[in-house]
Amino acid sequence: MAGMSAAVLSDYRLATPRMARLVGGVMVLSALIIFAVTLVTAVLRGPLAVVFAVALLAVIGLVVLAAWLRSVPVVRFTAEGYRVRLVRGAGATRARWDQVTEAATAHRAGEACIILTLANGSTTTIPVSLLDCDREAFVRDLQERLQDGQRLRTL
Repeated sequence: MAGMSAAVLSDYRLATPRMARLVGGVMVLSALIIFAVTLVTAVLRGPLAVVFAVALLAVIGLVVLAAWLRSVPVVRFTAEGYRVRLVRGAGATRARWDQVTEAATAHRAGEACIILTLANGSTTTIPVSLLDCDREAFVRDLQERLQDGQRLRTL
């Protein structure tokens, strides 16, 4: 990837187990809402169609959520910089490569993370286990992008 053009992107999506955990949590919440609507409908002797409508909306919502989570990149590398989405506590969510002064690995909350320190002192934390990719390939891509962005040459 050395000498990449501006059009080259690297998108890293949410790992399937993490996506399943998120969708599962929303599914449990949906079930609780359907239960509450069923209870209220029964007590008020309302139409059963209300329960079916809420259940149908919940199923559609879950499918849309899963499709969206599958399609949205958690980390996107471009020739100019990076962007991080859907990561709680990531810190700075975007920066240009020439703003990165240090890249290091660390463990935060029991997870292997990449910590990017920026020139203004802020940091970006990327838990690598969130990503659906090979860790070493991710780190190699990051290193190459940092070298290209800072115009460094390998010896």
